[in-house]
Amino acid sequence: RDAPPGLAAFRLTPASRSGVEILSHLVDLMRWAERLAHGEYRWEAAGVNDWDTAVEQFFAALAKVDAALADTTLAPYPAGVMFQGPIADALTHVGQLAMMRGVAGEPVRPESYARATIEPGRVGREQAPGREFDGDASRPVT
Repeated sequence: RDAPPGLAAFRLTPASRSGVEILSHLVDLMRWAERLAHGEYRWEAAGVNDWDTAVEQFFAALAKVDAALADTTLAPYPAGVMFQGPIADALTHVGQLAMMRGVAGEPVRPESYARATIEPGRVGREQAPGREFDGDASRPVT
């Protein structure tokens, strides 16, 4: 949401992935998670070079993962396999994008994820932030 201009091409170092390369990898991870939910253990890197296209594909893939998790007739791979594989990997890359935003001058606002409204089907980019706040919750109040 509200990515700063230039984040798509931004790299922390010349050898690191750009923002759009990380986002494209997130799309691939969500597609893998959906395939796992349907019993297919197959990784496929498709790659997208356009930020807006990658954002749309990410949210479309995330909606499919959300629907698959709501399906109680999942195939042989339990949800735990999805979480220890593609979802855990995705969380790492979401952290990278958050760090890159901060370095680019537009940090992600702090939010209480533990208090967020979590419900099936609520995964699109139109969802409003739930519990944003000012400051840094990891620092003790003095």
